[in-house]
Amino acid sequence: MQESKKLKDCCSTEENSNTATATAPHKHNGQAHSHKNHNHAGHDHKDHDHSAEEHSDDDGHNHGSGEPEGWQSHWPLLTSLAIVLVMLTLEYGFDITFSNYIQLAIFIPAYLLAGYNVLELAFRKALRLDFFNEFFLMSVATLGAFAIGSYSEGVAVMVFYSIGEWFQDAAVNRAKRSIKALLDIRPESVDVIREGKVSTIAPAEVQIGEIIQVKPGEKVALDGVLYSDKATFNTAALTGESKPDAKAKGEQVLAGMINLNQLAQVEVKSLFKDSKLSKILEMVQDATARKSQTQLFISRFAKVYTPIVFLLAVLVVALPYFIVANYSFQEWFYRGLVFLVISCPCALVVSIPLGYFGGIGLASRNGILFKGSNFLDVMTKIDTVVMDKTGTLTKGVFQVQQVVTDGIAEKEFIQLLAAIESKSTHPIATAIAQYAETEPNHDSIGEVEEIAGHGLKGLISGKEVLAGNAKLLKKYNIPYPEEVDAIVDSVVVVAINQQFAGYVTIADEIKEDAKQAIADLHALNIKTVMLSGDKQSVVAKVAAFLGIDFAFGDLLPEHKVEKVENLKKEGRSIAFVGDGVNDAPVVALADAGIAMGGLGSDATIETADIVIQNDQPSKIVSAIKIGKVTRSVVWQNIILAMSVKVIVLILGAGGVATLWEAVIADVGVALVAILNAVRIQRMKM
Repeated sequence: MQESKKLKDCCSTEENSNTATATAPHKHNGQAHSHKNHNHAGHDHKDHDHSAEEHSDDDGHNHGSGEPEGWQSHWPLLTSLAIVLVMLTLEYGFDITFSNYIQLAIFIPAYLLAGYNVLELAFRKALRLDFFNEFFLMSVATLGAFAIGSYSEGVAVMVFYSIGEWFQDAAVNRAKRSIKALLDIRPESVDVIREGKVSTIAPAEVQIGEIIQVKPGEKVALDGVLYSDKATFNTAALTGESKPDAKAKGEQVLAGMINLNQLAQVEVKSLFKDSKLSKILEMVQDATARKSQTQLFISRFAKVYTPIVFLLAVLVVALPYFIVANYSFQEWFYRGLVFLVISCPCALVVSIPLGYFGGIGLASRNGILFKGSNFLDVMTKIDTVVMDKTGTLTKGVFQVQQVVTDGIAEKEFIQLLAAIESKSTHPIATAIAQYAETEPNHDSIGEVEEIAGHGLKGLISGKEVLAGNAKLLKKYNIPYPEEVDAIVDSVVVVAINQQFAGYVTIADEIKEDAKQAIADLHALNIKTVMLSGDKQSVVAKVAAFLGIDFAFGDLLPEHKVEKVENLKKEGRSIAFVGDGVNDAPVVALADAGIAMGGLGSDATIETADIVIQNDQPSKIVSAIKIGKVTRSVVWQNIILAMSVKVIVLILGAGGVATLWEAVIADVGVALVAILNAVRIQRMKM
């Protein structure tokens, strides 16, 4: 029977935080987490981890196990429910009652059908001297009801408890499936062109540099660049945006995009396991296992709460013997049983992780990846958003505006500049390469050294070439015209053989939603700061247009770190948003590190806690709002569950509430909390 596998262990007080700290961590806000690579294919993290020595696969029940949820797998429970309903109908509808022996003969099988797995788990835990768990609690309460002759109530408690567990299982499984379905969109096969023929193979067998063919309506299987002249893709699965994205030859195409209207060819640039989509899937799988502070608190709370409730139940039975006249053991024992039934912490321990699953799923649907539910909490506390400029607030798509040379032909100047910039991945280098139009002769390129925050130094065709900002020439004491410092746009200054040779001006374009994003952050009373390695005049111009509170230019990577450290010393809770390799240290330092996933470097995406897949600054605001909505729903559930339980505990101890009311209150509050948590997944941002 599948019912024994379907009850779940996440209501158990054995829940711990091993998942979040099992691998070598780096720390954010006191919450350790790891970015080790794991193969998650076909594997779902359990939302509550249990040590191997304590549990076998069958010893306990894990919400979200993936077992069948249909009624066919629950026929023992449904049979028990039918027996209870028939007996209650006969008793209260037709006034037909049976002797105790007949009732026992009917209700004992019904009780075992509904609760044999709970009894088995309670027994196993009792053998390990673990008495403070919900299974032992339910077993004592229901067997106690049988002991005082409340057979129908004893069976009903077990039946409705098991039904509540069933609904909880279904909700958790659905939440996990919805998260996985959002992103697990990798094709199982791909058409690759080999020796002029099209072969269909597994994506994992395709090598870098091979050409794959994508038919209209098909998903791209691997990351690469468009080999065809043009094509249009739907990127909704990756970015949450359904607007078609037109690509030209040489532009980046990512796994998971859907080809819309014509046969397209893509040159593969990364292996299947290294694609951005595969990394995204790893992040989401890990996210469900990395718990928030609220979840960890509830786990610790349950460990203390359950033994206290057991003690109080014993006192409810024993204490009145000394202070109440006409003490009736059966009456006070019944009240103690009510106390035990209502005390089950399941509503809290299930609905809270379910709420965080909902938040992660909602964010994923909006193109935002949280690497753990703990970062949903962190985003609710953010009061300062620090941003890089290029690729974060601007498109990072540069175009050469002006070429000025000094003592050298423009063609030779551009060839030398393009040659040294070919060794850089910076967007400005790409713009220069596109402007040069011809591929540099790589045989003529000697060693190229990148000087952080300054530019490049290299040997091109036997000439020493320096290319970067004005600070680079100052570093090497090379004089240049004063007019260069007055240029507002981004500028690349070039020196050849220790002589100023000219400069190139570059312009970037501000993202369409950047200004609104800053306005929305201000509406949330969040301060905005821009840190950039670009010249101060450019940074000030962009900041003034967007309405950013503070803007600092001419910064080296270590200067960005200093600025963020100073803000943290002021007591600020900081989210840093960046995309470049040099942003990785600042991303790691911030309370919440956010990476732009499209333009972002692998190092920054790996270090970040949150990844914005479509590079839109407005998603920063969405991430904060999703965090706040999730936290609000979680605390609604905590307050609801605790309020109802306290009220019924008091009524039960006072003899007002019966076992019927206790089980209805317990199951009812759990279902309301679950429905409230599931509501997050359907919200629109």
